[in-house]
Amino acid sequence: MAGDRSRRDSSAPWRHLDPVLLVCTLAVAALGSVMVFSATRGSDEVADLSVVRRQVLFVAIGIAVMAVTALIDYRKLRDYAVFLYGGMVLALVLVVSPLGSEAKGAQAWFAFGPFQFQPSEFSKLVVIVSLASLLAVWRGDIDLRRLGVALVVAGLPMGLIMLQPDLGTVLVFVAITMAMLLMGGVKGRHILVLTIVGVVFVYGALQSNVLKEYQKDRLTVFIDPENANDSASYNLNQSLIAIQSGGLSGGGLFEGKQTQLRFVPEQETDFIFTVVGEELGFIGGATFLGLFAVIVWRIWRTAALARDELGQLICVGVLAMLVFQVFESVGMTMGIMPVTGIPLPFMSYGGSTTLASFAAIGLVLNVHMRRFR
Repeated sequence: MAGDRSRRDSSAPWRHLDPVLLVCTLAVAALGSVMVFSATRGSDEVADLSVVRRQVLFVAIGIAVMAVTALIDYRKLRDYAVFLYGGMVLALVLVVSPLGSEAKGAQAWFAFGPFQFQPSEFSKLVVIVSLASLLAVWRGDIDLRRLGVALVVAGLPMGLIMLQPDLGTVLVFVAITMAMLLMGGVKGRHILVLTIVGVVFVYGALQSNVLKEYQKDRLTVFIDPENANDSASYNLNQSLIAIQSGGLSGGGLFEGKQTQLRFVPEQETDFIFTVVGEELGFIGGATFLGLFAVIVWRIWRTAALARDELGQLICVGVLAMLVFQVFESVGMTMGIMPVTGIPLPFMSYGGSTTLASFAAIGLVLNVHMRRFR
């Protein structure tokens, strides 16, 4: 009887699922798996399926994570925000201890056999929920003391991530924090001061010894590629060659020379958009960006329809995270943004980034499903 009443209840959350957001997300993830396969299959007659199999597994698990995240009432997350935040900080401390493993110049992973877990990817979501919980309670009444509390909540994980070091991920946190503070009611002059402080921080990081020389070169190569060292400029040059060779319609799926001959380093992760550009051309790239534009629209629409400030702020945080990552990841392959190693959501190979991206969409679906309850 209870099941029959639930099916007849027009206010049941599952009846208000956003199918457009869900379908576009799955479409981008499917396209991403195909691009990962193209980037890793090799040029031999027998294709290497090992990497794409793992990526498909990550996507399948990610869909399950998205479903679970959507089913748990987002308002209950506020009650557990302190515990989630504490667990996040503990994980970020442990990953820079001997328990963590180093790869690509950063100690940012826990290794479990062939799989790696990157806490900083999930830390973005915890900070979004934590900041949303605070700002929703304050309801726009944010003095300097409360602003300081919010900055500590966002700044502590940033500091721990800089110990790895991973400036790219820190920049994602900055984008999330600024967007949520702006929507949460922080005064314009305070936002201006924070922007100046952020610029000084980035400049200081580039001038300090926190980052290794090759990391600094990657971050600054887009400014003056002619005078960059060979290693940093090689990645960018190969990326530009791949995208430019795609033309309007691309060279054909699995037919990109730069991709199949593996001239582009880290192509299945950092430079996955080069596969789209080379093999599917401008049309393929525009299709991907069009799908993502629809995702952005649906997230913004959900924020506007949210029944409370908590839901609205969660959506704004997710929106800032995804928009910044896409803009930076696509932009760096075209030479207009620094090479930071930020993954392209739902496209780049990797378990942590895939699961975190699906969980982020799950949060938005959660808010959309409960806008009447």
